[in-house]
Amino acid sequence: MLNNQVTFRRIAAGTLLIVAPSLQALAVVLDPGTWGDDRESVSFGQNPALAQTQSALYHWSWLLMAVAVFGLVHLTRRRATGLGHVAGALTAVGYVSASGLLMTDPVEWWLGRHHPPEQAQRILDEMLNLPGVIYGFQLPWMFFAVLGLPVLTVAVWRAGFVGWWVPLLVTIGYVASFPVPYGPLTAAFWTVPVAALGWTGLKILRMGDEAWASYYPATAPGLTTPDSYANTTA
Repeated sequence: MLNNQVTFRRIAAGTLLIVAPSLQALAVVLDPGTWGDDRESVSFGQNPALAQTQSALYHWSWLLMAVAVFGLVHLTRRRATGLGHVAGALTAVGYVSASGLLMTDPVEWWLGRHHPPEQAQRILDEMLNLPGVIYGFQLPWMFFAVLGLPVLTVAVWRAGFVGWWVPLLVTIGYVASFPVPYGPLTAAFWTVPVAALGWTGLKILRMGDEAWASYYPATAPGLTTPDSYANTTA
């Protein structure tokens, strides 16, 4: 499989679309801050094992989703190509940026164990409100993930690979959760896209190499045919 570009990329894309959103849903369920004190300097200190676990799950969920995005972009080679390229690039940047912010979790946990909650929050705010942190790591990059993925699934729908309900569920799950304070409702919202993205991933796994290779460019000088791609082993 590793030597077959079609098989490897298809299976990787399908698997990651199942795994990545599932890890995020699991992370929000395990997060002590979801169910406990909304001040993470307090809730993380109350259950440090779960605090570290949720941070690792979020980290790998968002990194893997940044990779899975390329599989969705592949499905827009025939139609909605421009929209797929723009939304895909923004989404990948957004997820990688969001993952980088997770390094503040252990900092907040440490501050909570050595300072009162109010003082811990004040110190953290002073650290994170630096212009280099805000515009280098947070704004607007981290929002590209939440806003870009729904648009990318719209492109995949316009390309004819999924039904309208896939971008709808992704939008409801991620965008509609924005105005809701982080907590139990967030856990409910973030489980909704698991069904849509997981179904998309399963469809990719079931489509076969020939169907996946058919999305490659048509035969042109210097290019091989889709069948040749399917049979290529390097």
